[in-house]
Amino acid sequence: TVQKNLQKRIDETYSEYSPLDFSISKNVIFLFIAAILVLIIFLSVARSYKKNVGKAPSGLQGAMEPVILYIRDEVGKENIPNMYERFMPMLLTMFFFILFLNLLGMVPFSSNVSGNISFTLTLALITLVVTNVMANKAYWKHIFWPPVPHFMKVLMIPLEIVSIFTKPFALTIRLFANITGGHIVVISLLSLIFIFGKMGQDATAGFSVGILSTLFVIAIGLLELFVALLQAFVFTLLTAVFIGQAVAVEEHH
Repeated sequence: TVQKNLQKRIDETYSEYSPLDFSISKNVIFLFIAAILVLIIFLSVARSYKKNVGKAPSGLQGAMEPVILYIRDEVGKENIPNMYERFMPMLLTMFFFILFLNLLGMVPFSSNVSGNISFTLTLALITLVVTNVMANKAYWKHIFWPPVPHFMKVLMIPLEIVSIFTKPFALTIRLFANITGGHIVVISLLSLIFIFGKMGQDATAGFSVGILSTLFVIAIGLLELFVALLQAFVFTLLTAVFIGQAVAVEEHH
C-alpha cells in the first residue's frame, strides 16, 4: 500500500511538472518531407531560369512554369490586381505545399497531414494574419463603419467583425473535411471485406466483396488525385480572394 501511494504521488508530480511534449510525430516528419520537396524543386527551377535566360523552358522548369503562370494569372492577378507580386511567394508556397502533402497522404503507410485539423487551422491563421495586417484603411472602414443606413449599422458592424473569423474557419473546415472524407470512404470500402468475410470465417464472401471493394478503392484513389489538386487550388484561391478584399483600392469597397 505504501509503495502504491508513493508511486501515485510520483506520477502526479511528474504529470504536473513534466515538460511539454515536443517529440517529432509522423505528421511532422511528412511536413518536413513536403517542405524539403518544395525547396528542392523551386531552387532547381530558379537555377534553371538563371541559366536559360531568354531560352524556352525545358525539363522540370518546363513542367512547373505553366502551373506557376496559371496561379499568377488566374489567382494572383485576378484577385489582387494591384499588389499580386507581393503575395505570389506566399500563394505559390501554399499551393505546392498543400498539393505535395495531399499527394503524400495517398501513399500507403504515410501520414494524412491535410486531414489533421491542426494543420489546416495553422494555414488558415496565416491567411488571417496576413489579410488583416496588410489590410488598408478602406477595408477597416468597411468593417467598423459599413456603407449602409445608420439604423442598420448596429446589426452590420457585429456581422462584419464576425466575418473576419468565419473566413479562416471556412478555410480550415473545407480542406480538412474534403481530404478526410476521401480517406474515410476508402477505409469504409476496405472494411466491407472483413465485414462480409466475417473476419475470415467466410472466405468466399470476403473474396467476392474484396474484388468489388478493390475496384471501387482504385476509382476513389483516382478521384482523390483530382481532389488533392483541386483542394490545394481552392485553398490558394480563397486566400487570394480574402487578401484581395483587404488590400483592394477604395473604389472596390
